[in-house]
Amino acid sequence: MRWIARDDPDRSTIGDRRLDRKANGGGKRIEVRTEKWKHRGELKFLERGELVATNQAVAPSTTPNLTFNLMRVLSLPRLDRTIAPIACVPLVYLAYYRYEHWHHGFPLIASALNVLILVVTMVIRRPPQRVTPNPWYRLLVFVATYWDLLVLSFLEQGCPLARNWVTDVIAVASLLMVIWARLSLRRNIGFVPAQRELVHNGAYGYMRHPVYTGGLLTTPAFLLRGYSPQNALFMSLRILWFRPIKSLVEEDFLRADPQYAAYMQRVRARWIPYLI
Repeated sequence: MRWIARDDPDRSTIGDRRLDRKANGGGKRIEVRTEKWKHRGELKFLERGELVATNQAVAPSTTPNLTFNLMRVLSLPRLDRTIAPIACVPLVYLAYYRYEHWHHGFPLIASALNVLILVVTMVIRRPPQRVTPNPWYRLLVFVATYWDLLVLSFLEQGCPLARNWVTDVIAVASLLMVIWARLSLRRNIGFVPAQRELVHNGAYGYMRHPVYTGGLLTTPAFLLRGYSPQNALFMSLRILWFRPIKSLVEEDFLRADPQYAAYMQRVRARWIPYLI
């Protein structure tokens, strides 16, 4: 807070005089009269004495609320349903590339079916009530969602570390988890953190991110079917870094809703029921 002289020639009153109480340095309470003034876009409080306190707060701006307008635009049903299939195109290409080059058997089939279910539910998804305007959140979501595609040129065919039936069992468990989670979530799906209808039953009655659990189970199936040090590095980053952080970012945005905050208290596990 800074102070200026009382006899300011450019001030104009915008408020009424009022009687306030103010404590001085020694703790003794004294009465002062205060008057609000407007000076070059700033709010100043004129006290009986020789100085005027200047606050950094400014009068309400007429500039449009860009964040509010952005959220309104992104919440338009037609735009939302147009963006959804476009966002799935890279994932469809990734499934096609794996089919053409890697030939990983049932883990590949499970991954392709996961993408198919994702595309269908994204096209018919419910428009959001609230969308995060945070650009860092959006960047993180982009990297986490398309991580396998971004590192595709670094991944290798690799060599198997386990029998095919082992990876097939893991892939089946992954696919069943994804199907259960998608059916529970219904039309409330999206990549960017957004508030839609709160889902608290089905798979979401046991963990808060069952879709991620199913997707993460696919990773060890692929890694055991086609291991290499490079594959292990890039796939481990997806498991240990991007997906968990994406979960935390989504929760940080959604906990502003009291209903979701209560849901977090009721369902404690994020990915594995009763554990983590």
